[in-house]
Amino acid sequence: MASDFQERKATIRRNALAGRDKMAEAERIEASLSVCDRVAAAVSAAPAVASGFLPIRSEIDIRPLMMTFADRRARLCVPAIVDGELQFRELVRGAPLEPQGFGTFAPGKDAAILDPDLMLVPLAAFDRRLGRVGYGRGYYDRAITSLRDKGLSPMLIGVAFACQEVEAVPMDAHDVPLDLIVTEREVIRQ
Repeated sequence: MASDFQERKATIRRNALAGRDKMAEAERIEASLSVCDRVAAAVSAAPAVASGFLPIRSEIDIRPLMMTFADRRARLCVPAIVDGELQFRELVRGAPLEPQGFGTFAPGKDAAILDPDLMLVPLAAFDRRLGRVGYGRGYYDRAITSLRDKGLSPMLIGVAFACQEVEAVPMDAHDVPLDLIVTEREVIRQ
C-alpha cells in the first residue's frame, strides 16, 4: 500500500505530465529551443562531460543543447539502465542505440562509461525550491548519490516546461534538490 507521501507525489506527477501532454507539438518545440538557449547562456564554462537524455513522449527535447555542449568540446553521455541503476554511456555520433525500456534508448554496452560533471535532469514536476518529482523509480536520485559517494559533485540542471511547475514538491530524505531549473520562461536559482 502506498504511503500518503507517495500518493501526493504520484498525484503531482500525473497532473504535471497531463499538463505537459496538452502542449501542442509546435509549442513544445519552441519551448524546448528556448530552454536550450537559456541553459547554454547560463553555463558559460564548457563541462568536460555532460549527461543529457533522449526525449520520450511529450518530454522536453534537449538534443540541440547537447550539440551545443559537444561544440564546446564536452563529451556527451546519456543514461542506460543496467541492473536497475543508471550507467552514463558515451553518446557518439553514428553509434547504435539500444532500447532501455520506458521508450528510452542508450548506447550499447561497449560504449565508454563516463562520470558527468554536468547533468541535464529530466523531471515530471518541479517547485521554486529546486525540488523535483521524477518519474517515480528514483533512478536519478540514486545515480547522483552514487556520483557523490565517489567524491564527485556534478552540476544538476533540471529542464522542463513552465507548465510543470507546482506549488511544492514533497521531498524525502533521498530526494536530491537541483542546482538550477530552466524553463522556456526563466532560470530558477536559490
